[in-house]
Amino acid sequence: METIQLNSGRKLDSIGLGLWKIENEKTSSVVRTAIQMGYRHFDSACDYGNEIEAGQGIAEAIAGGDVCREDLWITSKLWNTYHRPEHVRAALLKSLKDLQLDYLDLYLIHFPISSRFVPFEERYPPGWFSNPDDANPKVIEDPVPIIETWRAMEQLVDEGLVKEIGVCNFGTSLLRDLMSQATIPPAMLQVEMHPYLTQDKLLRYCKESGIAVTAFSPLGAQSYYQLQMADSSESLLEHDLISSIAQQHNKSPAQILLRWGIQRGTAVVPKSSNEDRLRENLDLFNFNLSQDEMDGINDLNRNRRFNDPGDFCESAFNTFFPIYE
Repeated sequence: METIQLNSGRKLDSIGLGLWKIENEKTSSVVRTAIQMGYRHFDSACDYGNEIEAGQGIAEAIAGGDVCREDLWITSKLWNTYHRPEHVRAALLKSLKDLQLDYLDLYLIHFPISSRFVPFEERYPPGWFSNPDDANPKVIEDPVPIIETWRAMEQLVDEGLVKEIGVCNFGTSLLRDLMSQATIPPAMLQVEMHPYLTQDKLLRYCKESGIAVTAFSPLGAQSYYQLQMADSSESLLEHDLISSIAQQHNKSPAQILLRWGIQRGTAVVPKSSNEDRLRENLDLFNFNLSQDEMDGINDLNRNRRFNDPGDFCESAFNTFFPIYE
């Protein structure tokens, strides 16, 4: 297993299991099985709605002697409705309770989007709509300066509730602004990255700034078909170049895509609940892509972003909410 080292000196495995869109009824067993296979890095979030079940899987694995807590790297994320400083700690404690943990290894701001607070007892996870029962429900913004949210995140580190803090879905301008004011700089940026969205300048900036990077959706379009946010014609798994490289290495197209991400210096967190694919996704460390192969895959870039609030918020949540433009 290869690792990513943070500025603090702490390390996380380059391959993790993303828990987005794993069905609740499967999550506990998938997490337990993944731990038994050798996974130690798990990427969760309040908004995924399956932290209780993930916590059950983690607790069963620890109780069963499969792993020690200290061997695991557990990431979760602060949802958009909890950006006001008075809500940050409570949101973390809710995730810790659900995950049955005393601390998180990494806590991330999920989006640079601050929306109206929804009390836990009213709806959890709160989702995107401020009130889904409205005749025309929308995302209602409640602007909070990012640095105010970040100060509350820093307090979580001071209390020992979180080891590292970072952000998701930020670009270079937001990162620069945050780093100019932060006492604790962001340890990690998690963003969408795959050969159709290589984000070369962002990755270079993070490397030069000491910010580690995790790539979500490292296989590209796969997670977005069901959501009607991608078309099957956009599949990287069926791209001729990826298939050709896979044949040359006697690997699957998915393994080529994940290996490409790891060789770029990023962690990758593909989602799967299939045991064969879970095992396959770990089998990435007995081969390397040549520079020509890396360059050829890099050249597939289309700047194609599948997970874009500027698109899906309007189509799914009746609200135009661009963040990348």
